Amino acid sequence: MREISAKQIEQAVSKLCIKANIFIPNDIKDAVEKAAKDENKLLAREILQDMTENMAAAERLSLPVCQDTGMAVVFAEIGQDVRITGGLFEDAVNRGVAKGYKEGLLRCSVVADPLRRANTGDNTPAVIHTSLIAGDRIRLTVAPKGFGSENMSRIRMFTPSAKYEDIIGFICETAELAGGNACPPFVLGVGIGGNFEMCAILSKKALCRPLNVKNSDSYYAEMEAKALKAVNELDIGPQGFGGNPTAIGVNIEVFPTHIAGLPVAVNVGCHVTRHASCVL
Repeated sequence: MREISAKQIEQAVSKLCIKANIFIPNDIKDAVEKAAKDENKLLAREILQDMTENMAAAERLSLPVCQDTGMAVVFAEIGQDVRITGGLFEDAVNRGVAKGYKEGLLRCSVVADPLRRANTGDNTPAVIHTSLIAGDRIRLTVAPKGFGSENMSRIRMFTPSAKYEDIIGFICETAELAGGNACPPFVLGVGIGGNFEMCAILSKKALCRPLNVKNSDSYYAEMEAKALKAVNELDIGPQGFGGNPTAIGVNIEVFPTHIAGLPVAVNVGCHVTRHASCVL
């Protein structure tokens, strides 16, 4: 049994909140930079170049890459041979979020009640997804999610009669409805299977997979490629001004489901889909 203190978890989450909001993953930076080089339309190319410069400026100046520093989503894979000491895990995560958002001068966007709307003042509570795994380590991923893109995300409870093409159509429809509101080019996380809540979690988790890592099942890897091609044929383009790409990636995650169901969720990520991870 290996011991990890609640204080270690708090400090790790704090650092990840700041890192994720300033340093965009290399796969996303590379995709936007490549899109700028390949773009033929002048306005679209200039917008993509501005996005690339914005990411570089955020790193250079240690400033958030976007003013909407998001609601903190934390994925935690906790080894069964870990004993957490000195406090509760969720309390440690929320203290870490509060510390990171205050010390990192990140905008606090969470309200304590969805209708009465009083700001909590420290961006807590975080949305925490915990799973138990083998081993004596804890893997933490912090994925701050802005609501310009989150608001355009959708779930549809298909019936099992739905075809492959219907799911691709739903992905495209979601991108088209998002338009320029979700700051394209998008990263689209798609969850297929499970039940109502599981497919949504899968879609969020899909946004944390590097764009250069395709689904390990060739069937779904092909669906990712076909969906990306179809979305880019919409000609929404960077920031909705037309051009290519409308999306720089489509990542699909799947889970077994019920004989009577086929739930599908599309979580829309903007061109600065943020996440950072560490292992304790």
